[in-house]
Amino acid sequence: MFTRFIQGVVIGLISAAVAIVLWQFGILNILENYSWDWRVKTLAKPGVATDDIRIIMLDQPSLDWGKEKERGWGWPWWRQCYEPVIAFCKRSGAKAVAFDMIFSEPSVYQVDDDNALGEAIAASSNFVGAFTLSDDISSSTNWPAEYKANGIRFYGVQNKPGLMSSITMKYASFPVLQVLTNAAVLGNVAASELGEGAVARYTTPFYMFCGQLVPSLGMAAYLASEGKPDVRIGNGFLYVGDKKAPLDNAGKTVLNFRGPSMTHKTVSAAAVIQSELRLRENGKPVIDPSFFKDRYVFFGSSATALLDLKPTPISNIYPGVEINATMLDNLLSGDFIREVDKWPVIIFTVLIAVLAGVSIRLCQNGVQAGLVCLFVLPVPVVAGFVAYSRCYWLPVAVEEVGAIIGLVGAVFVNYALEGKQKRYIKGAFGQYISREFIERLIENPGQLKLGGETRELTIFFSDLQGFTSISESLTPEKLTALLNDYLTPMTDIVMNSGGTVDKYIGDAVVAFWNAPLNLDDHPSHAVRSALLSQQKLAELRPLFKEQTGWDVYARMGINTGKVVVGNMGSNQRFNYTFLGDAGNLAARLEGLNKQFGTFIMITEMTRKRLSPEFGCRELGRVRVKGKKEPVTVYEPMFKAEYDKRAQVFETFDKGLQLFYAGDFLVAKNVFMTIEGEDAPAKSYLQRIDYLVSHPPTAWDGVLDIKEK
Repeated sequence: MFTRFIQGVVIGLISAAVAIVLWQFGILNILENYSWDWRVKTLAKPGVATDDIRIIMLDQPSLDWGKEKERGWGWPWWRQCYEPVIAFCKRSGAKAVAFDMIFSEPSVYQVDDDNALGEAIAASSNFVGAFTLSDDISSSTNWPAEYKANGIRFYGVQNKPGLMSSITMKYASFPVLQVLTNAAVLGNVAASELGEGAVARYTTPFYMFCGQLVPSLGMAAYLASEGKPDVRIGNGFLYVGDKKAPLDNAGKTVLNFRGPSMTHKTVSAAAVIQSELRLRENGKPVIDPSFFKDRYVFFGSSATALLDLKPTPISNIYPGVEINATMLDNLLSGDFIREVDKWPVIIFTVLIAVLAGVSIRLCQNGVQAGLVCLFVLPVPVVAGFVAYSRCYWLPVAVEEVGAIIGLVGAVFVNYALEGKQKRYIKGAFGQYISREFIERLIENPGQLKLGGETRELTIFFSDLQGFTSISESLTPEKLTALLNDYLTPMTDIVMNSGGTVDKYIGDAVVAFWNAPLNLDDHPSHAVRSALLSQQKLAELRPLFKEQTGWDVYARMGINTGKVVVGNMGSNQRFNYTFLGDAGNLAARLEGLNKQFGTFIMITEMTRKRLSPEFGCRELGRVRVKGKKEPVTVYEPMFKAEYDKRAQVFETFDKGLQLFYAGDFLVAKNVFMTIEGEDAPAKSYLQRIDYLVSHPPTAWDGVLDIKEK
């Protein structure tokens, strides 16, 4: 057991090392990201600040509404069309209005159109404009001269080497001056990072451009409403006033998605425009202005033609504006996802891989191994889900791969080492004991002691009555068929009762119980097997009579005692068998049956251990050839048969006691009353006649049997 444990630990450590190397080289990234997306889809839910955010969506119905005849707005819309949106948000008391639209080129409807938009922005005081930072060398490398610094105070970076180079961008694409100069804050809308499969799982809250800290659009909305609080980075976090967000070494943070699109309450742009226009005419608005009161409002597009749909863990089609809204939601709720540090992941991977390796190495069979797999394989997944519920990204792929390699590796070792032993056991014992007991032996090989050992067995010998005469009268083909038809069911009965078939000697069967497997109540198993064999032979006797012309009977002897049992023979060929006087006595009892006219005979040692389902009649005391001590022998039977013949057995026992006492003539008179229905009684009449004519000089009630 200890050796298996150590082997399992080694397998686990090797498996963990392989998985960790694959993880560190990014080979498991695709698998990990798929598992992460599954967690997000399953567990995404609103946060404490989700209701603090509203979205105005430029959707397809809004575009269709703008195209109607009385308006005739083609795309792009007049920029002054956005003025009612900005005005309605101001009227409603929105905290900030962030437009996820880049007005990078002058309006196609002339400069007055841009001026109208600029005036609306200037009147709002909390408008967040959008621009993009990129690696496009055709873009600007400096802030426009007209731009006024955003006023964000940045206190630098601590404990994050290389972070500044990661978040510093060289190029930018700015909006027209009317937006640039009037917006309260500019926000970068290229902040979501597309990972494996071009899926947006991360966001970068801030970038550096031309010496200034540039927030993402979501972060800019917060800054516009909070008066531009101080910003600093330290100890793995970005601090914005009293809010914070975890950062990795590249300045990114993992988004905690809230659910499918429109989890944040969303209205169409057309409805907002109509509401503002109606209020100006003292009409009833489509949307109650209180809908936006004290809320952060994002304006963006979901219409397919406007090309602002991105793949996310939630959906392959997700409006970009909602990604920015999610970033602000996480900041306000304080529940960005944190990535678990490397060392806890490595430790957990080692533990799960070692658990897998050790558990499989300690398994005894395939069922146990299957149960181990059912337990171990879900552990990393469950841990990943639990970690997500606590806002942590615990890598699952590396742990799962470590567990799988550990399981497979241990199964292979089991097959190579334990499988060799199992194949040996099946090869060595497959012809001796039943498949069920072979499996039990394989499951508990500790019960098997190869080589010789002293053990108590119940030993069985059987032989066909008159087989020499039968064999001489049959052709070899018929004799072979008879033996096969006889030995097959007899062997099945022995094996099914937990017995081990030692050998066949012509028509004889030698078997024993309680080896190689421990078997409680082995005397009862042996006697039951003998009785069932006699019943089966009785069923087959008419068939054998028809095939051979002979009535086939079998005599059986059973004894319980200690012998040496084990693999015996030569290096080239061996047999699992026994040696000892207890076996010799069982063989003598088989032949002794013909002296009493019985077909099953057992010793006192066996009778004492039988269960109550059997009844036994005492047959006599005998001294067999090669033995000095007498043995009391019995005829066993099932209790029902014993009860049926109880009166005959009582009479026989009365005569037997008289015989033991040497009162032969009185005993004879008793035996004569049942000689027609009891073969042992008839056999005693013959012995009494001999003893009367040849009186013994000393009488101890024991019959000396000279034949084998």
